[in-house]
Amino acid sequence: MTDRVTIQTQDFDLSDEIARLRLKDPRVGAVCSFVGTVRDRNDGQSVRTMELEHYPGMTEKSIEAMIDAAHQRFNIVGARVIHRVGLLQPLDQIVMVAVTSAHRGESFQACEFLMDYLKTQAPFWKKEQTPDGARWVDARVSDDAALARWGIDAANLP
Repeated sequence: MTDRVTIQTQDFDLSDEIARLRLKDPRVGAVCSFVGTVRDRNDGQSVRTMELEHYPGMTEKSIEAMIDAAHQRFNIVGARVIHRVGLLQPLDQIVMVAVTSAHRGESFQACEFLMDYLKTQAPFWKKEQTPDGARWVDARVSDDAALARWGIDAANLP
């Protein structure tokens, strides 16, 4: 676990995480956060449970690099990403991205940048339990428009 990235099975408390991110830092004038939850449907099919897996070490390193890129692109003070793995139920919290900056615009942009990266590039795999049985799917979503918005060419990614 680092101060910026945590991959965990247990739930998280958004207000506790934001309080830690802001802790005694008078530069912070804005906080933007995003919390994603497990839906009960995907690709038109009912989802009973979702199980997420990752490669420990590789996933954290990838997200750390993404946070470094956010610091280079935006004038932010701090960022925190929590992503859950393991067995999750519909309505469970799955991901949190929180960003602090002096002004709201930088926080909004950096938070969206980080979420777009997580959805399209972070190495997570999920198994969904549906009425038709289990299916493993790559958790990354092909979204060339989301990547292009940040000047990232999907054709040049691994």
